Amino acid sequence: MNQRLLRLAHELGMLGIVSALLLAAAAVFHLAVVKPLEARDAEASQRVARQAPRAPAAEAASSVDKLAAVYQHLSKDESPTDWLAKLHAIGSATGLELKSAAYKQQADGRIVHYEIVLPISGSYAQIRDFLARALAEVPAMSVDQLTLRRENRTDTNLRAELRLTLHMVKS
Repeated sequence: MNQRLLRLAHELGMLGIVSALLLAAAAVFHLAVVKPLEARDAEASQRVARQAPRAPAAEAASSVDKLAAVYQHLSKDESPTDWLAKLHAIGSATGLELKSAAYKQQADGRIVHYEIVLPISGSYAQIRDFLARALAEVPAMSVDQLTLRRENRTDTNLRAELRLTLHMVKS
């Protein structure tokens, strides 16, 4: 047997032996690495196939429900002037000086946006408290911009200009 192997090795030569070893290494690699990966891939494909596919109609219904929830959240019985009165009451409760308010209406589909410019003056803590209360009590409102100014370094009162947006559904 040894004689046959020696004769075969002599006939193949060094290049033949290296080629045979490379073929053997490729076969071991295929069995040890590629086959298990193929099995994992087939298993993952079966898991994906077993999952219930989401129908496009279900996704559309979900979007319609989400949109209806937004409209429900934004539809309130109060008018913009009621919300402005509520903001004024919150300002008075927090000790802020509310001088005036201006608002303009912008319609965008079923939703109406009221852009409110509210100049106020008070301490930083009062302004922060006002914003926290206003956002809690007027859930359909967003703060777009807040500009703070101080007359001089030692002044504790700030002048602020709030740009708020009130979002409402057309009635």
